Amino acid sequence: MTNTLYYDTLAAAFVRGKLLHDPVAKAQPDLFDTPLEELSQDELQDIVQFGLDHELRLHRFKRTMGLARVQKVLGVLKGIQPGSLLDIGSGRGAFLWSLLDAFPALPVTCVDLLAYRVTDIQAVHDGGIHRLSAVHGDATALPFADRSFDVVTMLEVLEHIPATRQALKEVCRVASRFLILSVPSKKDDNPEHIHLFDQRGLKNLLYEQGITRVSVEYVLNHMIMIARIEPL
Repeated sequence: MTNTLYYDTLAAAFVRGKLLHDPVAKAQPDLFDTPLEELSQDELQDIVQFGLDHELRLHRFKRTMGLARVQKVLGVLKGIQPGSLLDIGSGRGAFLWSLLDAFPALPVTCVDLLAYRVTDIQAVHDGGIHRLSAVHGDATALPFADRSFDVVTMLEVLEHIPATRQALKEVCRVASRFLILSVPSKKDDNPEHIHLFDQRGLKNLLYEQGITRVSVEYVLNHMIMIARIEPL
């Protein structure tokens, strides 16, 4: 059994989702068919080890101290206590796995532009985390009704999107209480970062969408904005 610390429940769900049709997994119904919440810690770790033995890439589920900006956003969310959350650009899950671990009853929907990342997130759902769902989509054309989610998070995403205003229009449209954004606050060497926002400029973009209340925090070269959505 591995000595690496993982988000065991999430990693086990991923393994189960990825190996749904594996004959060796099917031969172990106690581990692969039992609801996750009924499994012991040792059984969860056995599933994680099974995935490692089958060369599944589980590094994304390793427990670390976490990024400072992620911890800051989790703290903000604990004050908000969302009833539902949409995460835009979930990627490899740097924020997502910590979020699911910190809020074990929160329904979370993810949107990502890359199909393979959506497939990996959906595997966690298929493996037993049914409050998680993933959608292949574009932040500039979200497939959701107005005010569909209590809170929308968009962390380290906006600086990648050419159509900034359209993306903000969409995320503000589907949020009913709060929008939480994080972006780099200083220039870096990432060639995929096509925008560098300052506080005034990003606030003005939010004001264009009818946002009137915005608070700002800075964490290790990143700017976090918490925008309050006006009630209808």
